[in-house]
Amino acid sequence: GMLSLLRPLTTTCRAIHASAALRFPVVPFKLSDIGEGIAEVQVKEWHVKVGDRVAQFDQLCEVQSDKATVTISSRYDGVIKKLHYSVDDVARVGKALLDIEVEGEVEGVEEVKEEKKESPAPAAAAAAASEGAAASEAAAADGKVLATPAVRRVAIENNVDLSKVAATGKGGRVLKEDVLRHIGQISGAASPSSTNVRSSPAVGGAPAAAAARVFAPLSADVVVPIRGYTRAMVKSMSEALKIPHFGYNDEFIVNGLVDVRKELKGLAKERGVKLSYMPFFIKAASLGLLEFPSLNATVDKELENVTQRAAHNMCLAMDTPGGLVVPCIKHCEQRTIFEIAAELDRLTEAARRQQLSREDLSGGTFTLSNIGAIGGTYASPVIFAPQVAIGAIGKMQLLPRYNKEGELKPTHIVNVSWAADHRVVDGASMARFSNRMRAYLEHPATMLAMLK
Repeated sequence: GMLSLLRPLTTTCRAIHASAALRFPVVPFKLSDIGEGIAEVQVKEWHVKVGDRVAQFDQLCEVQSDKATVTISSRYDGVIKKLHYSVDDVARVGKALLDIEVEGEVEGVEEVKEEKKESPAPAAAAAAASEGAAASEAAAADGKVLATPAVRRVAIENNVDLSKVAATGKGGRVLKEDVLRHIGQISGAASPSSTNVRSSPAVGGAPAAAAARVFAPLSADVVVPIRGYTRAMVKSMSEALKIPHFGYNDEFIVNGLVDVRKELKGLAKERGVKLSYMPFFIKAASLGLLEFPSLNATVDKELENVTQRAAHNMCLAMDTPGGLVVPCIKHCEQRTIFEIAAELDRLTEAARRQQLSREDLSGGTFTLSNIGAIGGTYASPVIFAPQVAIGAIGKMQLLPRYNKEGELKPTHIVNVSWAADHRVVDGASMARFSNRMRAYLEHPATMLAMLK
């Protein structure tokens, strides 16, 4: 224990003697290509400051590409001389993130600089993780609390001192739910294994203790930089503007679905699955797409080919603290309703924590948006290019409707709004697909007939 306390002191002394004897080269640490044609990222958090000594594989910072968060690790041993960006700034691939005074041969530096690999080897990753934990403890002791800008914003809005919040995140990081728990909006013990934090796909709902919050007018204009998920939305919506949208709305009668979910809820609970209505809608859409593969498709930029996709990778528009995000459940054509429900739960939780991986966000072929989770009946959904169709599902309502015999009955109704790329999809296909999906949901027994 004593040895570990002494080690930082000896390294610092050595650095002072060494720098007195000879000056080490200062090298710009460039942001490597993180793949997928990403040209710029937002700096979410620095793990180092000027004057810090870093070793190879130590974590330098967190950056966020269009949607996924990536940790950047050091390729060199040395001392941080300059940070080129503040938190929330946009950094470009190929440009210097920071300057490091590198200890060792300059030739070695030049060699490493060409290396594209950002993440360390498994053994080194383990070392980096422990280094990261040590660094964050030091930061906490230093008075600096580890938390993302989004969490800091929540803390500021609620006048919370982050240093007084019990942190449950990795390496002593304060998470959003820690802050909410601190102000009593979430119940439950502040332990990392706490699973009683309720999360719904719609984070826009009023918190439990809404009465405690004061909504005062802004004291001055607030300039909000467009970053993170919103930045991605700017790009995708600008693309969507080029698409002629064909809209189609219908009303689904879902009494049968309500009964089936009641029947299955006990079994779902036994298996630890949270069974909402959404997995049924996803599966019914997937079954409908078997018959209408032209809607489970992507179109190329030149508008020369539409590729009908074999996999039904269902994207789900989700509301998160950082804005709208669209992760997808892969291969719904091969998954059971319970498997879809489990994956939906995982993605909802990851989206809420803003920890979706690049894998979760890529490869989508068709999109559904559960607008009803927040409210509203009809919507005009916007196509998520290069896909060719999207549906918005309204809230379930109990309304009076006449049945076939002309009797007025209380009826469970869900309104569904579709949009299709009218350059490559005709309205009749969209309507027929909607009818097929509606038939599966109105008579869930027909879904049994499609079991493989």
